[in-house]
Amino acid sequence: MIHGDVKDRGLAAKGKARILWADRSMPVLADIRARFELTKPLAGVRVGACLHVTTETANLMRTLVAGGASVALCASNPLSTQDEVAASLVEDFGVSTYAIKGEDNSTYYKHLNAVLDSKPTITMDDGADLVSLAHSDRKDALAAVVAGTEETTTGVIRLRSMAKAGVLDYPIIAVNDAMTKHFFDNRYGTGQSTLDGVIRATNMLLAGSTVVIAGYGWCGKGVAMRAQGMGAHVIITEVDPVKAIEAVMDGFRVMPMAQAAPVGDLFITVTGNKHVIRMEHFLAMKDGAIVCNSGHFNVELELDGGLYNQCSSRQLVRDFVEEFSLANGRKVYVLADGRLVNLSAAEGHPAMVMDMSFANQALSAEWILQHKDGLAKGVHVIPEEIDREIARIKLKTMGYGMDVLTPEQVAYLGSWQEGT
Repeated sequence: MIHGDVKDRGLAAKGKARILWADRSMPVLADIRARFELTKPLAGVRVGACLHVTTETANLMRTLVAGGASVALCASNPLSTQDEVAASLVEDFGVSTYAIKGEDNSTYYKHLNAVLDSKPTITMDDGADLVSLAHSDRKDALAAVVAGTEETTTGVIRLRSMAKAGVLDYPIIAVNDAMTKHFFDNRYGTGQSTLDGVIRATNMLLAGSTVVIAGYGWCGKGVAMRAQGMGAHVIITEVDPVKAIEAVMDGFRVMPMAQAAPVGDLFITVTGNKHVIRMEHFLAMKDGAIVCNSGHFNVELELDGGLYNQCSSRQLVRDFVEEFSLANGRKVYVLADGRLVNLSAAEGHPAMVMDMSFANQALSAEWILQHKDGLAKGVHVIPEEIDREIARIKLKTMGYGMDVLTPEQVAYLGSWQEGT
């Protein structure tokens, strides 16, 4: 039986049109779906997914259903849901969906619990909230779970912490660590979609602006690349000396946040850590500074116990733009409650890049079932053969070819006899 809690099922027709539009840019996932339709590798499997409810996610859900799975889906962020997509998933594609854009924290956890009520055999997480809940208040759900997947850097960090503490009860594939995920989704997807969210929310001109980016991992690299390409002066803040010097070599200024705070026009956090921008930084910012986050959780900004408590007034001045008046007379603007700006104020990553990320999810689900008896509890790297197969299919669909090693080259690479 298909259940759900969505804003308005009457939005389904609009959602279906958008889902099928995204599908046009997801040929790898379509290729997998066609095979799944014939072979049914997920027959009898119950998938419990906590992901951003977007058009691209909908096409992943369609692929899982085509493979024979029953699917229950909830949002992994209160502001990332596309309500028309949620409606269409329930009405048109047979996916029990629990997601409403702007849902409060109580509803968010009610929806997580609804997914766990379906007793999933495979979990798919984006930030590890579903897994965390199953290991705390909903341990009753653990008995049915065979294995899971995790989509994000933040989630993988949390899960590795659980594994290190010996509390992770089942094996999880770190989809985020696949080369065809983080090299492309995190860099090109986050880079483009983050600035898309900022521009939609503010209509600011990036050319000539000073953009401070906290974190120079794959997401930070992507945002920095795109901001620089649009004419911004980019400053990087980092805690890792290797990443910091890489940013310097890539042509960016690197400094502590305390130095960057007074000069930045736009601040973007992409670290996966807590309180990267704190109250002392807000107070040091110039009047009119804009602050946002593109990491998974809004704790990257010190809002509760910080800005929310120490501002003299606050008001919404545009959709997703909140003005905070400070005691020093300056105003700062926080976008989308500090949540993922690319999904809250825009549409998230382009379908073309999510094609590879969600192909990893689909093939990982299949691989889990094939290898479940040999998988130990803990976090596992996605098999390299899956990565390479996805890259091969993607290149083919884009119209590109590659060379093939000759027998002589294969022999040379496997030998040691030939030298200078």
